[in-house]
Amino acid sequence: MLLQLNIQNFAIVRSLDIDWQQGMTTITGETGAGKSIAIDALGLCLGDRAITNVVRPNCKKAELAATFDVSKNPQVLHWLNQHDLHSDNECILRRVISAEGRSKAYINGSQVPLAQLKEVGQLLINIHGQHDHQLITKALEQRNILDQYANHDDLLENVKHYYNKYKELTKEYDLLLESKTQREAKQQLLQYQVNELNEFSVQQGEFETLEIEYKKQSNGQHILNESLQALQILSNDENYNIVDQLRKVEDQLTNLSLLDKTLQPLTEQINSSLIQVEDAASELTHYYERLELDPQNYQVIEERYSQIIQLAKKHQISPDKLYELHQQLNTELQQMTMDESRLTSVADEIEQTKITYQQAAEQLSTSRKSSANKLSQLISASMNELNMPHGKFAINVNYSSTEKISSSGTDNVEFLVSLNPGQALEAMNKVASGGELSRISLAMQVILSAKVITPTLIFDEVDVGISGPTASMVGKKLQQLSQSTQVICVTHLPQVASKGRQQLFVAKLTDGEHTETTVTELTENGRVQEIARLLAGDKITDNSLANAQELLAG
Repeated sequence: MLLQLNIQNFAIVRSLDIDWQQGMTTITGETGAGKSIAIDALGLCLGDRAITNVVRPNCKKAELAATFDVSKNPQVLHWLNQHDLHSDNECILRRVISAEGRSKAYINGSQVPLAQLKEVGQLLINIHGQHDHQLITKALEQRNILDQYANHDDLLENVKHYYNKYKELTKEYDLLLESKTQREAKQQLLQYQVNELNEFSVQQGEFETLEIEYKKQSNGQHILNESLQALQILSNDENYNIVDQLRKVEDQLTNLSLLDKTLQPLTEQINSSLIQVEDAASELTHYYERLELDPQNYQVIEERYSQIIQLAKKHQISPDKLYELHQQLNTELQQMTMDESRLTSVADEIEQTKITYQQAAEQLSTSRKSSANKLSQLISASMNELNMPHGKFAINVNYSSTEKISSSGTDNVEFLVSLNPGQALEAMNKVASGGELSRISLAMQVILSAKVITPTLIFDEVDVGISGPTASMVGKKLQQLSQSTQVICVTHLPQVASKGRQQLFVAKLTDGEHTETTVTELTENGRVQEIARLLAGDKITDNSLANAQELLAG
C-alpha cells in the first residue's frame, strides 16, 4: 500500500508531505484548487512522461517520491530482488525533473531507466481517470476489460506464441519466395561449376605437389648433369676430388699431432668434416642413381599442372585455392538445394501453425464467452444498484475462423447495453449518456478491481455526472472495495467523500504574487465543515451541517 508521498517544487506546490492510511481516502477541495495534484505527482513517480511546465516557477527542479509498504506484495518483492533493488519491506519510487525537462528515475535510491518505474508501478497502483469511461466504448478496450476479468493469461500467451511463430514463418517464406527466381539462375551456374570441379576432382594440396614434380621433371637433364658434376668433385674424379684431398690433410695432421698435441683438436675437426663429406657424397650417389627421365610421366604431370592453372584462371583465383573454391561452391549449392526444400517445408509449417493457432484461438474464445456471461450478469446487477433499475448489460463475443489473425485471437468483442424496458441491446456509445457511461465504467472498475487485486486503487473524479441516490451507492461500493484494498478517490460528491476513513482537503493560497497548493488532513470537525460545503456550497447552514454529520455517521 501507499504510505507516503513527498512533493517538492511541483507545479504550484512548494513542499508537501502526505501520509496515507489503509482503507479509503477521499480528496476534496474547491474547483481549481488542484485536487488531482497528488495523483499527477504519483503518475510521474510511476513513470508518466514529464513535461517542462511541471517544475514550480523560478525553481531549478521538481522532486517527487512515493513510499510503499510491499511486505505483503510478493510480486513486487520478487521483481525488486530480480533487479537487485530490494530494501527491507519498502519500495521508494523517486523522480527528479529539471526545469529544462530532463528527468531521472530512482528505485530504492538506485538510478534506473524510466521503463522500470512503469514496470514496478503496474504492480503497485491502478489509476482510473475521469475520462476512462470514454475508453470503454472502444473495441480494443472492451476486449482488454473482458480478458482482465477472465484472467486467462495462459490462453492469451498461447495465442500470442503461435501468432508470433506464424508471422516469423510467413516472413521467412516470403523471403525465400522473393529470391526464388534469382536463386534458380544462380543455382544453374553453381551446378555447372560444381560439376566441372567434381569431374576434375582436384585434391587438397595437389597443386603444391604437382608444382614440385613439374619443376623436377622439366629440369631433369640439368639436374642429372649438375648432380654428376658434383659427384665428380666430391669423390669420383680420379685425378682430383675433395674426399681424397681431405684424407691427405687428415693424414698430415695426424702425423704432426704426434709431434705437437695442440694439433689434435684440429685433426679431429678435419676427420669430422671428412665423414660428413663422405656421407654427402654417398647420399648424392643414391640420389643420382634414382633419377629417371620418364617423358610419359612428365607429360601427365605437365598436363594436370596446366589444367589446374587454367581452371584457377577461369575462376580468377590462385591455383593453390582451387580446392577451397570447390568446397565453397559445393556448400553453396547444397544450401540452395536446402532452400528449395525449405520453401516447401516452411509452407507446410505455416499451415500447421495456422491450424494450431486456430485451436488456441478457439480455446481463448470459449473462455471469453464463459467469462462474458458472468461479467454481464455482474455488471447488470451493479447497474441496477447504481440507479439504472432497468439496465441490462451483455458482452457479445463473435469468433471467426476466417478473421485476420492477431496476437489476441480472432474474436470481435462488443459491449451492449439496454437502459429502458423493451429497449433492445445496442452498442454502448449509441444509447448511454456520459453520466450513464461513467456509472457503467465505475461498476466495471469495482468488479475488475475485486478480481484483479492491486494493492492501491486510485479513482480520479470517476463520479463525474453522478448525483443523489446514485452517488450514495457509488460511495458505498468504493467503501466496500476499500475493505480489501487501499482506495484513494478524488471526488466532488459529499456522499462519496463521507465514506472515506481519511479525508484530505486541497486548497489554493495566493498573496497576489505567488500561488501555492496545500493538502491538509481534515479532523472530524473539519470533515463536517467540508461535507457541508459540498452539500450547500459557500453558504453553510445548520441543515447542511446536520446533513453532513448524518452522512459521516452512516
